Order: sequence, then C-alpha cells, then structure tokens
Amino acid sequence: MGTTAMREETFEGSGRIELFARSWRPDGKVRGVIVINHGFLAHSGLYEGFAEYLVARNLAVFALDMRGHGKSAGGRYWVDEIDDYVQDLAAAIAVVKQRDPGLPVFVHGHSAGGVVATLYALDHQSELAGMICASFAFEVPPPEFALQVLKGIAYIAPRAPLLALHPEDFSRDPVVVERIASDPLVIHTAGPAHTLAELIRGHDRLNTSFPRITLPVLILHGTADKATKAHGSQRFHDESGSTDKTLKLYEGHLHDLLNDLGKEEVMADIVSWIERRLPVGDLSGQARGAIANAAMS
Repeated sequence: MGTTAMREETFEGSGRIELFARSWRPDGKVRGVIVINHGFLAHSGLYEGFAEYLVARNLAVFALDMRGHGKSAGGRYWVDEIDDYVQDLAAAIAVVKQRDPGLPVFVHGHSAGGVVATLYALDHQSELAGMICASFAFEVPPPEFALQVLKGIAYIAPRAPLLALHPEDFSRDPVVVERIASDPLVIHTAGPAHTLAELIRGHDRLNTSFPRITLPVLILHGTADKATKAHGSQRFHDESGSTDKTLKLYEGHLHDLLNDLGKEEVMADIVSWIERRLPVGDLSGQARGAIANAAMS
C-alpha cells in the first residue's frame, strides 16, 4: 500500500505561539486520525516508525512538537501554565478535524503528554473517539509529599534545573538510546522547576477527576518503567468512569513503549484497539472477523 510522504507544517497554539507538526496520511481512504502528543525528552520525529505503521492501515497521523520542544517555538522545556499544553493539543485536534471532518479522532498521549491528553479529555470527550495513554506520568518516582515540596521550590527558583530524564530509562534498545542521546531536537539539559510544578498541578487536578473520564480509553505501561510508575496507570484504569477501558502492562518494558524492544506487540495492540472502535464499514476484514467471532462466543 502506498503512502504519502511525511508533511512538515506549523499551526498556531495557545497565545498565538507557532507550533511545529509532522503529519502522515495514506494514499487511499482515511479511516481515522491519530493525534500524537509526545512527552518530555522527545519530539514528533521519534514517532515516524509508529506513524508509518498506522498509515499502512489507512489511519492518518498528526504529531505535534510541544511548545518549547523539537522545532516548536517557546523557551526550551518551559510552559507558563499546564493549560497552555492542553490548549495546544486542542488546536492540533482542531486542525485535523478541519482537514478530515467527520472522521473519528483518537489521541495518543505519552508520559507527560498523557497527562495533557487526559486534561484535554475532561472537557472535550465528545471530540474524541478514544484515547490511548502510554506510560502515564500520573505517578512518578518522588513520593507525593516531595512533589508538593517541589512546587514550593519552583515558586522560589522557577528556573532551577530539577526535571532530569535519562535516555537509558526509555528503551532497552541501545540504538534507540544513542539516537535519543545524540538527537539535536531532544532537550538534553534538565528542565526548569516551574515546568515540573505545572505538571504536578496537572497531576493534582486529575487526582479527583478520573471518574469524569467516560470515553473509550486504552492505558499502556511497562512494568520496568523507571521514569513513571505503572500503578499510576492502574489507578487511572480503576477509577475511570468509562465503561470501555483497557489496561495492558508489558512485562519488562521501559518508558518509551513505541521505541523499546517488543514495540511490534505494542503497535499491534494499539491498532487492534482502534479498529474495534471504528465504524464497522471502515474495519479491516481481520477486525470484522474478530468482532464476529467475539459476538458468537
């Protein structure tokens, strides 16, 4: 199946900031659109392999660079308020809805991008056909009391370098680790305390809001993730108000499930989940058969 080349473009985010995005789409009929919101220590270009996998299945992809990351404008690693990230995602979703009106839209949020996607979903669930939340940064290694202390530090010294992530914690594939470590579009310095504090504020908002999430949700996490904790994803699943929710834990996988060893299983799981939530007429023959077999069992 042929695919169009990756498209590089810009669009306007919150506060009229210029945001960069990469998009891919199939040559044939588009069955749905996946909007990708990356996490920290990343940018949209790291999703090229996943995008090509989706496009080969007639799914279009729109992946943005968060403000202050990749090729997007903004101070490196800096966000004034967590809602700026949320409104940037809203702007990206508006772009794809204008481009492909009527098509089902799914959002894929990784790590901090999962926090942003979930905050977006709280007030815009009708805009989405479903949400994939990978390596959810809801609970991170520092204990709860330490997170609240960090907010105080951010008030006193907002640019203190406190947010440090390590490429070797993202993947067991040494090629991927080296790619992240040498990628000039990845921010290799520690992020400012203020940005970390805003992420914690997002965490605090979600702390009592999971029951409000009622759209279809797929939650994925690696059991060996050192950057975020799998039981944060477990809690999201348990407390979500959705009647259509799935949690899958990948034994031994690290933080970046789509660039770790065993990524093929993860990608197949995501596509299978998406296909079961597309209109029946848009399903592949394999997906229609799986649904029919399930109905007969």
